[in-house]
Amino acid sequence: MNGRLAANLALIDALQADAAVRAAQVAVTPPFAYLGQAAALLAGSNIALAAQDVSAFDKDGAYTGEVSAAMLADVGCRYVLIGHSERRQYFAEDNALLARKLQAAVAAGLVPVYCVGETLAEREADAYKAVIAEQLTVLGALAGHDYVVAYEPVWAIGTGKVASVEQIDDVHQYIRATLLQCHGASDSIRVLYGGSVKADNADAIFSLQSVGGALVGGASLDVESFGRICQAAEKTV
Repeated sequence: MNGRLAANLALIDALQADAAVRAAQVAVTPPFAYLGQAAALLAGSNIALAAQDVSAFDKDGAYTGEVSAAMLADVGCRYVLIGHSERRQYFAEDNALLARKLQAAVAAGLVPVYCVGETLAEREADAYKAVIAEQLTVLGALAGHDYVVAYEPVWAIGTGKVASVEQIDDVHQYIRATLLQCHGASDSIRVLYGGSVKADNADAIFSLQSVGGALVGGASLDVESFGRICQAAEKTV
């Protein structure tokens, strides 16, 4: 939960003025309350709009507090995050629910950014590939639709622990192989890395051919830092 009206205005204006950001393929993901403001500020910009979540209910109705995929598309969203590690952790979102959200998103013409990743316990038990494979099963129903996958090693987000480039590459290659072998997905599917990407580690991360971009968290709130990440992406991604 980040952002206020004045802060959003300053941040988006600064992002649009940054040459590195303008040159990269970028989407911003504000909270629901600020999507309308962001859409207005981004009108005519090459920066896309994304939402942080979406309802699993695909029709209008009495679902108090929910925001439908159709509403997100109506306000100008192009992308939507689904299955973010924080949604899985704090709201116990499982594959059955996430499958419904994915279907609702593509039905409304949105591009899902589907997040997968393992906890520290799963990593240390050498169960991370099995966990990720199980999380990826819901994508089988999206054949013919555009989507993006984001790998979030939960154990390396805000913990001080850092995933090595070898660990990142291992999982990204595994995700790509699983998508191709089990789901018939095109090898052009973009796989983003979302494990505390910062300006000082972006070059190393983006040097991996298996990495197709980044799901940036806290570093995106600092324009200078985010601009440096975009510069790194432009060199290799």
